[in-house]
Amino acid sequence: MKRISLLVLLFLVACKSNTDTNNKGQLPTSLVNNPRSANGVDNESAALKPTMDFADTLHDFGTIHQDEVVNYEFSFTNNGKSPLVISSAAGSCGCTVPQYPHDPVQPGKTAIMKVTFNSSGKQGHQEKSVTIHTNTLRSTHMLYIKGEVLTDKK
Repeated sequence: MKRISLLVLLFLVACKSNTDTNNKGQLPTSLVNNPRSANGVDNESAALKPTMDFADTLHDFGTIHQDEVVNYEFSFTNNGKSPLVISSAAGSCGCTVPQYPHDPVQPGKTAIMKVTFNSSGKQGHQEKSVTIHTNTLRSTHMLYIKGEVLTDKK
C-alpha cells in the first residue's frame, strides 16, 4: 500500500501544471512567424521580417601554427523591421565553435558572432563553416573561415 501511495504522489508531482510559472526567458511566437506557405509568400509579412546583414562572411586567418586557437568576430546588423532571433549556430566540425547573442537583436542594431577555430590536430589548408538558423525570411545563413596550419613552429 505504501508503494502505491508513493507512486500516486510521484505521479501527481510530475504532472503538476506549469500555470503558475512566469514566461521569463521565453520569446513571443510572433518572432517566428513564417510568411512562406503553400500559397506563396505573404509579402506584407515578409517586409516586416528581420534581416541578418553581415559586413563579411569569410575570414582568412592566413598562416597559423598547429595547436593555436584563433578567433574572429563577424559583425552583423538587423536592418529589418522586427527583432532578429538566432535559434542556433553550429560549426562544421568540433574545431570550429560559434558564440552568438541569445537575446533578440533589435531592428537597426549591430551584434557580433564570434567564431573560434582550434587548430589542434590540423595541418595544411583548412576551410570551415558555421551554419546559423534565424527567424529571417532566408532563415539559414553561412559564415566561412579558412587558413593554412603549419605543423612545426618556427
